[in-house]
Amino acid sequence: MNLNEGVTVVSIKDIAEACGVSTATVSKALNDRDDVNPATKERVQETAKLLGYLPNAMARALKTKKSYNIGVLMVDKAQSGLKHHYFSSILDSFKVVMERNGYDLTFISSQIGSQTCSYYEHCQYRNVDGVLAACVDFRTPEVQALLQSELPVVSIDYVSENGCAVASDNADGIRSAVKYALMKGHREIAYIYGDDSQVTEIRCEAFRNTLWEHHCEVRNQFIRQGKYLAPEIAYRLTQVLLAEDAHRPSCIVYPDDICAIAGIAAISDNHLEAGKDVSVIGYDGNPTLRLLRPNLTTIQQDTDTMGVKSAELMLKLLRKEQIAASEKVLYCKGQLLEGETVAQL
Repeated sequence: MNLNEGVTVVSIKDIAEACGVSTATVSKALNDRDDVNPATKERVQETAKLLGYLPNAMARALKTKKSYNIGVLMVDKAQSGLKHHYFSSILDSFKVVMERNGYDLTFISSQIGSQTCSYYEHCQYRNVDGVLAACVDFRTPEVQALLQSELPVVSIDYVSENGCAVASDNADGIRSAVKYALMKGHREIAYIYGDDSQVTEIRCEAFRNTLWEHHCEVRNQFIRQGKYLAPEIAYRLTQVLLAEDAHRPSCIVYPDDICAIAGIAAISDNHLEAGKDVSVIGYDGNPTLRLLRPNLTTIQQDTDTMGVKSAELMLKLLRKEQIAASEKVLYCKGQLLEGETVAQL
């Protein structure tokens, strides 16, 4: 056993000596080859486990032509990154499955030290086997170049013609929010939506369609563009909506829970009560924010399932398994969490 900076490194030779076999036999046993006696293979593998043997990453990469490294692209306009509860929760469950299958994660950016590069160039530099694109502006040329490259890519909440994606069912989520407000007797429903993106387009269309289906007037002044995770903008837009005394909305749907909390603050600053005078519905199901009172009514997205499904799809791509067209895009439904911020009219 060699010592390197105080860390004990177990070699194939150490395992061979402990088992009384050749290094070639150990190598074959650790690679689960069929030309090794099953009993010997089991003894070698157990000994390796007991001694704490870890295969050399560089040697394994040379042999398998794989780095066992997955790139993660999380670069959004709001610079929220891992602070974004929705994406960090997806990444957490994705990480668990990928690590269980022997993969490490590396974050991809447009910088390598002080040098600027494309996302694809960074992926080449890190020699990643695949990429999870979880929080990024998919419409930029840099991201499109990555999506169209030879690398296996699984995108979150972005569906392209030939790509693989796992998406929250945003249309169903908004429909659930609006239907719940309608069930509570609300007809004057406003919507503050987020940045221009595929998700936003889907949500806005679902909002309008649900109102039309229930014979409710769609008031353009009640549909305002805000920004995801921008409470100051949500606060200001709520003030604008509340200033419409003649046609003030009785319920406001927000793009995320953080914006919904800002909306509640704006309602309170107008000497009104959220959940009584003006109703509020959030989006995401952030467990921390739901501890606040009044308890926020929101749409909870199934981030655990999304992370697991993303990992399963990535593993299929890495193993070059056949993926049916119907399996290339997976939608995960959320659920409405009933709180105290929607009044019964």
